[in-house]
Amino acid sequence: MTKQRSPAKESFLQVPVCPIEVTTPQSTDDLLTRMERISFQGRNLAIARRIWERMIADDVLIFFGMAGALTAGGLRLAVADLMHKRAFDCLISTGANLYHDLHETRGRHHYLGSHKVNDVALQAENIDRVYDTYVDEDEFIDNDNWIADFVSELDPRPYTSRDFLHQLGGYLWKQTGTDGILTAAYRHNLPIFCPAIADSSLGMALSQARHINQNTGQIDVIGDVIESANLINQHPRTASVVLGGGTPKNFINQASVQAAFYDPSITGHQYAIQIVTDVPHFGGASGSTLDEAQSWGKLSADAGQVTVHADATLAFPLLTSALFDSAANALKNRSSPKFSTDGQSLVMDGCHIPSVRFSTTNNRSP
Repeated sequence: MTKQRSPAKESFLQVPVCPIEVTTPQSTDDLLTRMERISFQGRNLAIARRIWERMIADDVLIFFGMAGALTAGGLRLAVADLMHKRAFDCLISTGANLYHDLHETRGRHHYLGSHKVNDVALQAENIDRVYDTYVDEDEFIDNDNWIADFVSELDPRPYTSRDFLHQLGGYLWKQTGTDGILTAAYRHNLPIFCPAIADSSLGMALSQARHINQNTGQIDVIGDVIESANLINQHPRTASVVLGGGTPKNFINQASVQAAFYDPSITGHQYAIQIVTDVPHFGGASGSTLDEAQSWGKLSADAGQVTVHADATLAFPLLTSALFDSAANALKNRSSPKFSTDGQSLVMDGCHIPSVRFSTTNNRSP
């Protein structure tokens, strides 16, 4: 006879694992619902969907971060769809993601390849490789010249990366009329920040523009820091969804910390999801846990949070497909922040967001 469980033991053993059954038809909504009763990263992915639903239902400013070159891996239109449905409000990205997005928006392609290939042979044909994906370097050179020509004709003044990318997205939309990340952001006036823009082909193209006209290609990344923090000062309840780590992850989190310097009532993001392949035990920010982020004040003490240790090209399509199904009505009814631009300035809910000085609500002065 099995020994009767103690109340303490019973408190741990309440919800049984429910094995996945292969049934047809089965939507991704159904699949992730079933995955709530399995284990490991499958359950974490299912939890991520529920946390994102809570973000959408709550009055929070949702930041979305993309590291690496996920657009080359085929995720760009999924991100654009999130913008169209207002599943997030502000994008923080590497330059690579935006450059590869521009590449495809201009009608070019990335190609299925292999990581088992003679890279010297690829280089001889001006073919670049991103793991198992190929791209034509000659087309990249044309992109660089196209961007440089555009930048060299801009008004010769400093631009935050947000301001510059809005201008670039508008020009790209007028030239192509094609959906993508940059063009979707332009059409909805959603801000994109690229804090490490110099570390990308966008930065290279900007440098070529400055070679043409020495007064152009001025990107004010410190203005990005001020403007992003002021977004949070204006809308203190925030959330974060991050694919990968790197600069986007830290920039989103430091915006909350910087905002709190001028308004101590800001306590960090109320929700956080990260999909990462990095691990925490080597000390890098990319793999750091969300619990660790709480020690810095980046997440609130009671934040709804989950980390999914998975390749974003596996997890993200499942997550967004299920979210669009289960949160369809919530997305339609979401009272999201309203963005516009006024000259160089970003405007949120009718308030100008400064990029030169911090908004202060206490006795701390810049």
